[in-house]
Amino acid sequence: MYYELTDAIVVKTDLQATWAFFGRAENLPDITPPWMNFEVLADGPINIGQGTHIDYRIRWAGIPLRWRTRIIDWSPPRQFIDLQLSGPYDLWHHQHTFEQVEDGTLCRDRVLYRVPFGPLGRIANALMVRRQLIEIFEYRRTKIAERMGLVRAVQAKVEIRKV
Repeated sequence: MYYELTDAIVVKTDLQATWAFFGRAENLPDITPPWMNFEVLADGPINIGQGTHIDYRIRWAGIPLRWRTRIIDWSPPRQFIDLQLSGPYDLWHHQHTFEQVEDGTLCRDRVLYRVPFGPLGRIANALMVRRQLIEIFEYRRTKIAERMGLVRAVQAKVEIRKV
């Protein structure tokens, strides 16, 4: 079973400043909940672009996990997509889009994901994964709003649905 997570907000910063923030892997720990112990595994700044691999370490339910993504689309300043190569999901495809609007920049997230382990994964999603992803993306929304200034939420809340 596949799921789609979406979120959309408008921030005060212009398109270029918004792109500059999201285009830096070093900013990811700042917009990730502390309980995840999110860490980018790199010796220095990462120059993100088409094909870039980024390695992370997270904690889920107290268990340390490694996560590797690849940037499969890099279209400044409008969009980038990261795809999980290895990590906790069978599929994690995260599309970030940015659009200049009259009062700032519209930021959209669309994640297609699939939890491993078939029927057990569907149960885990219903009991825990879905709730945690909503918490993670709501935290992310709050931190982005603090950093860039929230103009308005386009979606009332982070949403997840079956696809």
